Amino acid sequence: MKRTSVLAAGALLAVAATTLTTPATARTAEAPAPGFHVSDGRLLDANGTDFVLRGVNHAHTWYPATTAKALADLKALGANSARVVLGTGDRWTKNDTADVANVVAGCKANRLVCVLEAHDTTGYGEQAGAVSLSEAVDYWLEVADALKGQEKYVIVNLGNEPHGNTGHSAWTEDTRNAITRMRAAGFDHTLMVDAPNWGQDWSNTMRDNAPAVFAADPDRNTVFSVHMYGVYDTAAEVQAYLNSFVTRRLPVVVGEFGHDHSDGNPDEDAIMAAARHLGLGYLGWSWSGNGGGVEYLDLATGFDPARLTPWGQRLFHGADGIRQTSREASVYGGTGGTDTHPPSAPGTPTATDVTATGARLTWPAATDDTGVTGYDVVRLHGTTETAVTSTTATGATLTGLTPSTTHSFAVYARDAAGNRSPRSAAVTLTTASGPATGTCAVAYRLQDWGTGFNADVTVRNTGTQAVRGWRLDFALPGGQTVQSAWNAKVVQNGNQVHATHEPWTETIPPGGSVNFGLSASSTGGNGVPATFTLNGVPCAKN
Repeated sequence: MKRTSVLAAGALLAVAATTLTTPATARTAEAPAPGFHVSDGRLLDANGTDFVLRGVNHAHTWYPATTAKALADLKALGANSARVVLGTGDRWTKNDTADVANVVAGCKANRLVCVLEAHDTTGYGEQAGAVSLSEAVDYWLEVADALKGQEKYVIVNLGNEPHGNTGHSAWTEDTRNAITRMRAAGFDHTLMVDAPNWGQDWSNTMRDNAPAVFAADPDRNTVFSVHMYGVYDTAAEVQAYLNSFVTRRLPVVVGEFGHDHSDGNPDEDAIMAAARHLGLGYLGWSWSGNGGGVEYLDLATGFDPARLTPWGQRLFHGADGIRQTSREASVYGGTGGTDTHPPSAPGTPTATDVTATGARLTWPAATDDTGVTGYDVVRLHGTTETAVTSTTATGATLTGLTPSTTHSFAVYARDAAGNRSPRSAAVTLTTASGPATGTCAVAYRLQDWGTGFNADVTVRNTGTQAVRGWRLDFALPGGQTVQSAWNAKVVQNGNQVHATHEPWTETIPPGGSVNFGLSASSTGGNGVPATFTLNGVPCAKN
């Protein structure tokens, strides 16, 4: 993952470039949300209708005279929402209560959902003049009269890119505190929170701490926003990041993205395709007025909808673009994302690579009128079903099965609205007797500095068949605590460590290997684990 910063574009326009988990749940029936709210990882409007943001960022605080026409033009081009840049008065001229009320009225007049963001937090800790999330909350409390009562039409984006690359570890606590203060002040709106690292979350701080932040919201009404620029230059990176939220039923949107940037070339096609496939919102940066060398991010030249740039043509009229995928919010009389039609049943699964403790299932894809977003694998025992795993792919690797046992599995499909398909036909398999012969080898190399260490781990497939999906288990010698990992998801329980693949390390080809690393602190001697098992099978040590 690239560690890049997205820098401000100057006085004209600061470019806002930008685990086991409890699923996201909505408010209780005793305290219904008055407007937009989150349920099971989805954003719903006040009518309880699924809503997917399809909109554009507009730099109101720098170009206030253009806003009224800009909102009308965005609506005419098919957008259902606009993310509006506001100044808190700390770094840029304050948009006061009356001005914010006018912006909200303009959004409503054009039947747009208004996402209002405080921009002065951009790059806090790294950008001169940037202010904290706490100071952004001060601003929201000051303009509260323009917002309260508008929960059906307004989403409050607490602060744009509230940490740069310096001090980003403070993001979790700062965000939780900001949400707590907003709720205590009586804000019932859906709150949107931006990622650190100039919005791009290359450190995965937001990704890894999203469950704790969501749980800190007493209304359970927080949406996470990632800004996708140069860090997201491949489809694999885009899909892996967004899927990490979807599979945990945590709400996420792409709050900003572009077709190019000085920090790298984002894969806008993959961003838009993944958003459409997963039923996630996106907001392109930005309508017009970019300066400081990033004028190419303008969607329209001179705020003129008749002069769309190539980026504007792509966003509004291209595949998976706004014109093709946008639906007006039902609070304005539109259909929103209403979808009551479930997907078709997936095809009958096929079992391969069956060992004593694992197997690989694959199945033909289900179909749906708006798109399948995931599959749920269940174990069958008579009339009882037990959830096994969820995936966005048409295959899953099963581990931890009992040897010499017959198992039956089936699959359901889900769409973006949460509709579940009929169950597939079942597949039955029998695991081998006793542990399979290990066809794997592990090399564990230490960089030891006494109070901590880095470990470089190579997992080699010495067999003749590919390993698709893996979990490596081992025990640390003691007194060691994993702090971070890369190229694998690592969970520690006591001294037991469980490392599982990322999407880009999922397959180990015959004779091939994958590599991951971890960093740990230590209160004792640092040694190499005694044994390793891959998907429950012992491995040789190299």
